[in-house]
Amino acid sequence: MCGDCVEKEYPNRGNTCLENGSFLLNYIGCAMCNKRDFMLIANKSMKEEDGEEIVTYDHVCKNCHHIVARHEYTFSVMDDYQVLFSLTMTFLRYGVQN
Repeated sequence: MCGDCVEKEYPNRGNTCLENGSFLLNYIGCAMCNKRDFMLIANKSMKEEDGEEIVTYDHVCKNCHHIVARHEYTFSVMDDYQVLFSLTMTFLRYGVQN
């Protein structure tokens, strides 16, 4: 997560998990182009490892493609129910990783 693009580095999202969306309540706007617009999902990959599905993707600015956040989440399914879930966000600084 780019610390210059968000209000809080790690906001309390409760149990909110958005597989195809963005948590825009915390998004100030892109630090690179200074626009506040929807983010796109880029570099999405999925793989299975030991019965768990691991999904990684980047949220990028729609206008200049600055990486706002890097996400990884894992979950496993047992009898058609999601049983374990974890979400990790990589902290980024504007100008350091893009």
